[in-house]
Parts: sequence; C-alpha cells; structure tokens
Amino acid sequence: MAENGVTDPTLNLSQEELYKLGLTFYKENEGRNFHLAYQDKIDLVAFTQQANHGSLKQANLPPLGTLDIIGKERRAAWEKLGELSKEEAKSNFTSQLFKIAPGFKEFVAEQSKAEIEKQIEEVKLLKEKEEEEVISKAREEERLKEETQRRAIQDALNKQTFQQFKGYAEQQYPGNVDQQALLIKQLQEQHYYQYMHQLYQQQQCGTGGADNTLEMMGTVGNLGTSGENGEEHETSLVEIGETTQTIIERGLDELKLEEKPLDDNGGPEGGEEYAEPEEASMWTRKEINEFKDTIRKEEGEAIIKIGHGETVTVRVPTHIDGRSLYWEFATDSYDIGFGLFFEWVDPEDTQVTVHISDSEEEEEEYVTDEENPDNDGDAESGGRGLLVDNGPPTSCIIPIYRRDCHEEVYAGSHTYPRQGIYQLKFDNSYSLWRSKTLYYRVYYTR
Repeated sequence: MAENGVTDPTLNLSQEELYKLGLTFYKENEGRNFHLAYQDKIDLVAFTQQANHGSLKQANLPPLGTLDIIGKERRAAWEKLGELSKEEAKSNFTSQLFKIAPGFKEFVAEQSKAEIEKQIEEVKLLKEKEEEEVISKAREEERLKEETQRRAIQDALNKQTFQQFKGYAEQQYPGNVDQQALLIKQLQEQHYYQYMHQLYQQQQCGTGGADNTLEMMGTVGNLGTSGENGEEHETSLVEIGETTQTIIERGLDELKLEEKPLDDNGGPEGGEEYAEPEEASMWTRKEINEFKDTIRKEEGEAIIKIGHGETVTVRVPTHIDGRSLYWEFATDSYDIGFGLFFEWVDPEDTQVTVHISDSEEEEEEYVTDEENPDNDGDAESGGRGLLVDNGPPTSCIIPIYRRDCHEEVYAGSHTYPRQGIYQLKFDNSYSLWRSKTLYYRVYYTR
C-alpha cells in the first residue's frame, strides 16, 4: 500500500490497523525523534481531518478567526482534498509517513511481527486448552469408571466377609452394636485394600499359581470360618499380565459370591414369632436438592441436626393397614451412617418418635452365631440378626454403614415381618467435630 517497495511490513495488517499505527507513531515521535517540515505537517493534519470527518463541506465547521493563520492554512490544505474518501485519506496518510518519517517502516515491521507472534501464541494457547480439556475429560471419565468398579468390588467383598467380621466384632465389643458396625467397616476396608494390593502386585510381578489366580482368605486372625459348616470364603481373582484397568474390570467380572446353604427346612430355624425378616431393598436417586426443598416446605419437623458423636434413632411403628415401610434421607455436605432395625413388639400407637443418644448409651448386642446359627446378612441388603438388650427382641435388617447421602438421596423399603416398631438409626458417632443436618421422610404402603 505504501510506495517505494515498503509494503512488506503491511501485508498482514489491515488499512485501519496501519492507519492507527501511523497516528501512534506520529504523535509519539514527531518533535522528539524526528522533525518534519511545516507544510508536511499541515498535509498530514489535512489527511487526518479528511479521514475522520470527510470533506470540509461535509464537516460544516464554523468560520475561523481573522488572526488564526495556522488554522486557515490547515483548512486550506483540507479543502484541497475535495471529495477524497476516508479510506483514501487514511491510505495517503500512511503512504506519506513512509516517505517522510524516518523509522516508521521499522516501527510497522516490529508491530506486525509482534501481532503475528501474538496470534500464533493465542492459537497455541487455544490448542493447549482444548487438549487439556480433552485429557481432563478422559481422566474424569476414567476416574468415575474406576470408582464405580471399585465400589462394586468392595460391595461384593463386603458381602462375603460380613459374617466373619461380624463374629469378630461381637467378641471385641460385646453389647455395643454401633462399635461393632464401625469395626466391621474398618475391617472390610482393610480387606478391600489388601485385595487390590495383591491384584496390582501380582500384575506387576507376573507371578502366580498354576491357574494364574490368587485366593483371598479372611484378613483377621481366626476368621477363616463362618456359618454352621465352618466353610471358608474364597474369592477367585484375575489373570496376570494385564493392564491396571483390565485388572479392575476382570476383578469385578470374576468376583464370585458364595451363597450360604439354607437349613434342612429351606428357611431359618426357630419359631414363627421371631422369624428372620426379609431383606430390605435400597436405592439412590440424584434429585437431592428437590428432595431437601420438599422436606423444608412440607415436613419441617423431619429436619434433624445430629451432633458429633451422636446417634439418632427414629422409631416408626407399623401401621395396621400397612404392608411395607418406605424411607428416604439426605444430608448437607457430609455423609452419615445408616442402619435399619425391627423390634418384635406390638406398637401401642402409630406415633413416630425421635431419640438422640451418644453411641456409648446403646446397650444392645447381637446374638452370636452359636446362639443363632442361621443368622445371615451382608453390608447393604441386610445382615440380619436377633438383638437382645433387656428389652424387646430386635432384629438387624440393615447394618449401620456410612452412606454418601450428601451427594444423592438414599431410599429403601422393607416388607413388614409382622406388627412391630422399626428403628431407623442415623449414626454420627464416628465424627469428632462435625455435626450433620439430616432430611428424612418415612411412610407406609398398603
């Protein structure tokens, strides 16, 4: 666009960008780094006026004073440009600068180079950001997948080891159901980490048995037997020499759960009055905020603050017209322990009551396997055992375990075994500092 072969620096610049560079260069350097002739400055000013306002006639400016000689000369130069377009005026301004202003060409070349580098850097940063987003998304998907598989494996292991660890916990904390549940959870977590450690170790070392499998036994001393037949629980693991992800997937696929045999009558022993309750059903749903809002609006009394170290027991009598109990609960910010129990006693009314206690106040205890040999259960669907505490007989339908109810709503149902009183226990005894806010709802169906 400029003359005398000085157009190269302007190749990647628009006319508007080049004009703005010219104005900046002129204002910052004229009179300091170089000096132009008076008439050259008059001509440059005329080009800027034409570029900003168009022709002098279109500007429709008021007349100048008689003594404003410089102003009159500027207007005369402006008037000579006639109907020159604004774009042409900008082009002539930069062309004139290239001719008469020393250093302008180098200035434009430097700015052009900086602009190119800026664009390259922006493209580079954008590409890096997109790549990071793709990697981050893949990592998150991988993490969620592994977390889902980890939970599935841990739940399966918990089912296998529940009876073993339950017997051990009863020996360590006789009469303290909450401490027993806490110990069982700790033992099951240790069992899971030991299980996974051996999986990874086996994969890295590439060594194994004749069938390239590994057997996991009880992780606590003298816990190798369970049930009246003293059967050992074994878990077949995965083949060796696979990737970590494949190990987790195969560990999940090949984890076989052993089912305990029923007695000769195909069911639990004992009288009909205290027959073993059916297993409870549990599930989760994502609409946690909607659930909390509903509880706040409709059932304000169903919001309980559970202090650190406390356990809340919600006692729900069965209804004469009901067949099943349903429950839902969630918390703010942190998880909480939950378990379900059933008192084999005829309720005097249908009033739901709430009892708050420290964990050490609970004086209940499980009947041992020797006293109740057909007791069976697991960590989620209900390790069911008969409880005695110098009060009415009580069965454990769902043992107390910590639930991530601050992330989603936990819900469940249980068919009445007969008329009695359900105990929904919400356990915060493991928390030394934090209180928990509980939202819950219980109802029956016919």
